[in-house]
Amino acid sequence: MFPIGDTEVRGAGPGIVTITLIVINVAVFVLFEATLDQAALQNFFDQWAVVPQEILAGEELFTLLTSMFLHGGWFHLASNMVFLWVFGDNIEAVMGKFFYVVFYLLSGLAASTAHILFNPASTVPSVGASGAIAGILGAYVVMFPKSRIRLAMMSRAGMRIGRTSALVFLGIWFVSQLFNGIASLGAPTAQTGGVAVWAHIGGFIVGLVAGFLLRDKAGQLAFETS
Repeated sequence: MFPIGDTEVRGAGPGIVTITLIVINVAVFVLFEATLDQAALQNFFDQWAVVPQEILAGEELFTLLTSMFLHGGWFHLASNMVFLWVFGDNIEAVMGKFFYVVFYLLSGLAASTAHILFNPASTVPSVGASGAIAGILGAYVVMFPKSRIRLAMMSRAGMRIGRTSALVFLGIWFVSQLFNGIASLGAPTAQTGGVAVWAHIGGFIVGLVAGFLLRDKAGQLAFETS
């Protein structure tokens, strides 16, 4: 299942900040990552990505910001940007442009903090907007739990489009992250390695808090489409 849209509309027109964030993430990937070979990309991540051991030593603190705009490949970038596109505009409309940017960055910082706390000795670079976007998902599920999420689903008959509520879809997403996070505390496996699940959980929790603080404002805005 992959989200391709929602039925909830807040504000007038597209989310300009959301679009800008998507453009920045894509531009960074195309200009600085897409043309690098594996060795050069590893060096690039060593310089600009979050490395927990370095952060706890007080080194390379700027990577807490820069890592939010880096991605490990085309699929990583595309999946993150689709989630940002589907869920970000409503949160932007509720918060306003300035506070939406602040919230996005704080969610990303909280995500990195959670990842570092659960992986303090790690020297593996961590990249991606996933933690910041997880904050958006957390806020969305509180503000718009009844919104219908359009999903692209693969079956034996091919791709079909279905719908489910934001509460169900994002609830399943969070529970899966939580189980993976708990599993990652044990012996590493192919299912638990390579994904900073605690970053997703940290960002999501920040989003839940913001959602509860602003859900009354969300209910006062605009309309729902079919």
